[in-house]
Amino acid sequence: MLSCKTCFAIAFTTFVLPHTCATSFLFTEYQYVGVFMVAFAILIFLFLGSVDGFSTKSRPCTYNPDKMCKPAIGTAIFSTVSFLLGAITSVLSGFLGMKIATYANARTTLEARKGVGKAFITAFRSGAVMGFLLAANGLLVLYIAINLFKLYYGDDWEGLFESITGYGLGGSSMALFGRVGGGIYTKAADVGADLVGKVERNIPEDDPRNPAVIADNVGDNVGDIAGMGSDLFGSFAESSCAALVVASISSFGIDHQCTPMMYPLLVSSVGIIVCVITTLFATDFFEIKSVKEIEPALKKQLIISTILMTVGVAIISWIALPSSFTIFNFGAQKVVKNWQLFLCVSVGLWAGLIIGFVTEYYTSNAYSPVQDVADSCRTGAATNVIFGLALGYKSVIIPIFAIAISIFVSFSFAAMYGVAMAALGMLSTIATGLAIDAYGPISDNAGGIAEMAGMSHRIRERTDALDAAGNTTAAIGKGFAIGSAALVSLALFGAFVSRAEISTVDVLTPKVFIGLIVGAMLPYWFSAMTMKSVGSAALKMVEEVRRQFNTIPGLMEGLAKPDYATCVKISTDASIKEMIPPGALVMLTPLIVGTLFGVETLSGVLAGSLVSGVQIAISASNTGGAWDNAKKYIEAGASEHARSLGPKGSDPHKAAVIGDTIGDPLKDTSGPSLNILIKLMAVESLVFAPFFATHGGLLFKIIKV
Repeated sequence: MLSCKTCFAIAFTTFVLPHTCATSFLFTEYQYVGVFMVAFAILIFLFLGSVDGFSTKSRPCTYNPDKMCKPAIGTAIFSTVSFLLGAITSVLSGFLGMKIATYANARTTLEARKGVGKAFITAFRSGAVMGFLLAANGLLVLYIAINLFKLYYGDDWEGLFESITGYGLGGSSMALFGRVGGGIYTKAADVGADLVGKVERNIPEDDPRNPAVIADNVGDNVGDIAGMGSDLFGSFAESSCAALVVASISSFGIDHQCTPMMYPLLVSSVGIIVCVITTLFATDFFEIKSVKEIEPALKKQLIISTILMTVGVAIISWIALPSSFTIFNFGAQKVVKNWQLFLCVSVGLWAGLIIGFVTEYYTSNAYSPVQDVADSCRTGAATNVIFGLALGYKSVIIPIFAIAISIFVSFSFAAMYGVAMAALGMLSTIATGLAIDAYGPISDNAGGIAEMAGMSHRIRERTDALDAAGNTTAAIGKGFAIGSAALVSLALFGAFVSRAEISTVDVLTPKVFIGLIVGAMLPYWFSAMTMKSVGSAALKMVEEVRRQFNTIPGLMEGLAKPDYATCVKISTDASIKEMIPPGALVMLTPLIVGTLFGVETLSGVLAGSLVSGVQIAISASNTGGAWDNAKKYIEAGASEHARSLGPKGSDPHKAAVIGDTIGDPLKDTSGPSLNILIKLMAVESLVFAPFFATHGGLLFKIIKV
């Protein structure tokens, strides 16, 4: 029986300390981000207000010159307000998600004493709470904002929904800093803890003797939970805004038909109801009794939610939409039937499921790709790295075909509005996606708490089984985010081209082509910055962990306590400092290109970054996920093949750990952040399009190109 003093020490180390550190880090991060938020809001007002010289007089509408619309100063004010609303909602989504996760971590560990089924239900329900909170929050704030803005805009729906695009910009800009900052924090600690603890000192993962273990657990909360929550909120906000902007210049936008105009929000609303029903299948209708049932149960969540959502979309398409309507299609009006729009949403929905299953195939240790990567560890880390990179590149093929088919089908049926609705279809089950995504880090931290609290080996085995399934589901969640980002970015790109009054985007013209090739380079530049940031922080972490093991007497024997605070400080300082340059690259590129080179070059930059960014994001995410699960495959020793590579501490296992540490920044920092890059640049260009169209291209005007 443990003494009260020992129990208190365990509770403080495993729950109170990570919770306090995570909260403290987020508050520090939000202080820096808050300064940016205010500065950028002022920039939006100044840029958009200057389009008409801050005039308060009404102006002819862009798509209907016979009608008068609200002045540009109105769009400037309301775009600024919607930007702040989106930013605050994004920050709130991440923070509340982190709070939920930190409480769920310890509860999952306690439930693991009763069995793997009880622990699974606790972890999954916690993820579901976060998913529903985020989806409902984003939808509610957006709906309220639209109705409040309508009091000013009245019949000017074109101006109303143009100003609403600031909501998506605010959401994604906060998500960028959350993903990059949180990713640097968690991976610096993770790499430091694994390289010294597992490879050099041969101690278990999450061992309390490891000085970086608290920073690692804190990082899971601020990176994988808070960052991921803000990221998916940004995707939801942008896809909704893209659909609303394009719909505002359709026949039901011009004729002020409110119900069909709100069709994008209705799709998201039905998605929440569908996800509530779907969650019951995992927690109430069926019971998890063994480890083998965990991953199939999570896969069933995706299948059930997709089937139910297809039925739900069919019903609201029949009820809410007129039998036929017209959509603005680059200067022409395209007639669209309601069943065609239903197919646009459905094709996005099912493409998301395909991407999810392909991601699972390439990242789950139940299938041959990851087992081949694990087998390559026999000959050392070099072959492990080669196999992992090859797997990541190969995993891009089917998702890209799925995205391409979605774009072709949806554009053929309903032009850019169809593409926006396909993106919204892919994100319509966002609550379920977040539930299975957040489940991963919650299970991971539950295992860490079990190890640090000195609980039995049987409990650690249960949490490891939950965590292994969680790694795969996290990769599936990233696949959804990247796939939807491609569709959202294309829809935003189409809205930008329309709003900037560009008739055609011709890649053979020098202005566009230089933008195209520079845009394709940007994801590489961004990835280099984030990878280097993780590497630099991890270097300091490794040196500090080594120093403590070498200089603190009795640390390896468990007779002395490590200095956790120094490692937490290294991660915090590095992430706050290093998140600024990548964020500045993404936020400033559209402003510089649009102002100096004009809308044609900017359209090339957007297209180039979209095409290369999606490929790199998918391969990076899947490579990292495969390396992680190859390591866990060897550690679990569940098959004869896995046992021949183990046990923990063997040379193949050490090679797998090295692969896992290389993959950490790929799957949790650079990869997930790239989908924000392509969305954020597109939505920022859309918000500033009137300014670029009026005052942009200064350099070309000077040299008269």
